[in-house]
Formats: sequence, structure tokens, C-alpha cells
Amino acid sequence: MALKSRNKVNADFSMSSMTDIVFLLLIFFMVTSTLIAPNALKLLLPKSSSQTASNPITSVSIDKHYNFYIETTPTPFSKLEGKLQALLAEHEDPTISLHVDKSVPMEQVVKVMNIAKNNKYKLILATSAK
Repeated sequence: MALKSRNKVNADFSMSSMTDIVFLLLIFFMVTSTLIAPNALKLLLPKSSSQTASNPITSVSIDKHYNFYIETTPTPFSKLEGKLQALLAEHEDPTISLHVDKSVPMEQVVKVMNIAKNNKYKLILATSAK
């Protein structure tokens, strides 16, 4: 009978290390999800099969109602150039990412392109993958 008691295996274990791992994974996914979608505006972008890898300093968006935004801040078109100049003044070789809803006429896009050309900003047109 003494032999049976010596062969018993203790099945106690702690779940604290597993909960720590799950908690760290949760934090990791929360942080990375904010980096994936920096532009919070709901725009239906035109589709493209090629994507440009660049690091724009800021973004300008035009929604389907022809409202202009710098990042997510609504900006009237009359003040768009001045705000971009103030924002990009200290940057060397500034780049702007242009996010335009696909229903917006080209005339509105050309307005922003002219601002970029006049101020020697690089402009990237944002598209969604095909």
C-alpha cells in the first residue's frame, strides 16, 4: 500500500502564466490595429493593382460630399493650402497622401494636385488593392 502513494502524480498547475500571455497578445493586437488604419474617414477608394511604398507626412482626404480633410480634421478648401504650408514647412521633401472617394470628380482632385505642384510637395494617390 505504501508503494501506491509514492507513485501519485500531482496535477496542480497555475493558469496565471497563460492569462499573462493572452493579456499581452490582446495589448499587442490593440496597438497594431491602430497602426493599420490611420485614416478614420470612410472613403471608397479607387482600385489599383500596384501600390507605392512611401512614408507620407500627412494625408488629405476628399469625401463624396466634396469635403476636404487634413488627416481627420475638416478643412475648408480656401484654408487647405495655408494649413498644409504650416504643417509641412519644416520638412524636407514633404509627401502628401491623397485619399479621394471614387465618386469625386477629377476637378476636385486637380485642385489638391495644383496645391502640391505650386508648393513642390510630392503627392501619392491612395488606392485600395484589387
